[in-house]
Amino acid sequence: MKEPVTLRLSLPNIPEIELVALESLERLARHLGIPDEKIGEARILVTEAVINALEHAGDGNPTVRVEFTMTSDRLTIFVRDYGKGFEPSAVEDPDNKAERLQKRGWGLKLMRSLSDGFRIQSGKTGTRITITKMLR
Repeated sequence: MKEPVTLRLSLPNIPEIELVALESLERLARHLGIPDEKIGEARILVTEAVINALEHAGDGNPTVRVEFTMTSDRLTIFVRDYGKGFEPSAVEDPDNKAERLQKRGWGLKLMRSLSDGFRIQSGKTGTRITITKMLR
């Protein structure tokens, strides 16, 4: 199937809501015949992106928007929160923090390493992450 299929979700900030996004992703991928290995990698990307967005969504609008656009060859994941934003270049590489007790910051590195394209746009009205994953 070369025609893209798009699925849009609006997730409230409630415990384990990322599972809704994961189930949706998996059903869409299975419908398109995506290999299990690629589905597993895509699940990790979505989990990290959604959990980060929910954590930083802010109290004013604690909703996260998730969008999947998929063909049999490519997945684009868009995750948007409405928090206070951050400066992506200021996030310290977790390898540089190895001696410290802090275990945070691995999500961005993991998403970058598993994706074929990764872009963060962040500002005072929130953060948008766009991830591209090749599926073949």
